[in-house]
Amino acid sequence: MEESLARSEPSSIPQGLHGLFNRLERHRPDGQQTDDFIEEVFHTLKEDLRLLGVLVYGERRDGFELRKSVGEGVEALAEFLQTTWPSVGLVLRHRVYIFADPEEPGYPPAFGILPGGPSAGVVVGRRPHRRLLFFALDRGWERERVDFALNVLRAALGLHVLEERVGLSFRQVAEIQDGLLREAAPRLPGFDIAYRSLPVEEVGGDFCDFVHVAEDLVGFAIGDACGHGLPAALMVRDIVTGLRMGLEKHLRMEYVFSKLNRVIHRSNPSSRYVSVFYGELESNGNLAYVNAGHQPPLLFRRDRILELRTGGTVIGPLPHVSFRRGHVLLDPGSVLVLLTDGIVDRRGPGEVYFEEERLKRIVQESHGAPAGHLLDRILDAAFAHGEGRPWEDDVTVMVIRRPEE
Repeated sequence: MEESLARSEPSSIPQGLHGLFNRLERHRPDGQQTDDFIEEVFHTLKEDLRLLGVLVYGERRDGFELRKSVGEGVEALAEFLQTTWPSVGLVLRHRVYIFADPEEPGYPPAFGILPGGPSAGVVVGRRPHRRLLFFALDRGWERERVDFALNVLRAALGLHVLEERVGLSFRQVAEIQDGLLREAAPRLPGFDIAYRSLPVEEVGGDFCDFVHVAEDLVGFAIGDACGHGLPAALMVRDIVTGLRMGLEKHLRMEYVFSKLNRVIHRSNPSSRYVSVFYGELESNGNLAYVNAGHQPPLLFRRDRILELRTGGTVIGPLPHVSFRRGHVLLDPGSVLVLLTDGIVDRRGPGEVYFEEERLKRIVQESHGAPAGHLLDRILDAAFAHGEGRPWEDDVTVMVIRRPEE
């Protein structure tokens, strides 16, 4: 069955917050203290989430003591919070808690934490070095956006506290990641395959992988874990290992994705997610695939361009997700281009993004070129669009070409 150009898949991520984790990481200079980082984060999220201010409390042996107040008109009526207070207990139990009802027993103003109005609480880190944050919310705030963003914030701050206290060895994770991923694309009769992955740090959140299924059938995957660096690399490890284990047991790809989603959901915060595209390509050009919320691969034919969207949402945030299998034919002369958003989100002069339209023109102008040549043209064009600046995000591109007969 051919892919529809108009079909779109549901998403569990609120509009406009897909790049939140990357934005938080870009606002964290090396060596910045956690409380200063929180202030930077507040100003980053203020407009998006309709925040008035934030109170930052640090853990002591018998409670939490005020360390910082950020924002206009936000007053800390209590400089020390007891863990027995209902408002504090709710946040410690749920980790992220939104207080919208003044009649709720744990409403923060009733305990002198904030002057009044809706608010949200977040706890980050581990005993005895936790931070307790209370955000005052302005008119126009949206529960879904605030809940998702604060869960992402909790993950980012939790990592920052860990880095601040004990440091992290990126080199060991880099070695694990290098050992997992193939160095060369596989051979499939009648096809020309090339790929490249460029992390912005020692380890990255992008990945591409290949699975040898049979002599005339090759499996391939490309994915993008939220953020980059160590947390993203650890999730990549889990995703690649889980995919390989499921596929080696010859399970249907839809079932493998559902099972993998449950495992990732249980072992990671709900704010952590990964997009994955997996396909199995036969030597006759038949392609079966599942797209789990990934940047849609583009299939270039003589007369049109197809977006491969069938599948489901990203892996991780929701406990139970079902996936569908898509089917398409790579006929002679067609080219399939898979990539992560580090390419299309590459910013040039005036903050103009590279976007898909430039990519499409490059592919169409390179008709008949080998896969490796086309891969180089895409990367060179995106890099030049950013005026030679370092990549802002991990970048991965895969090109699968079926030459004309």
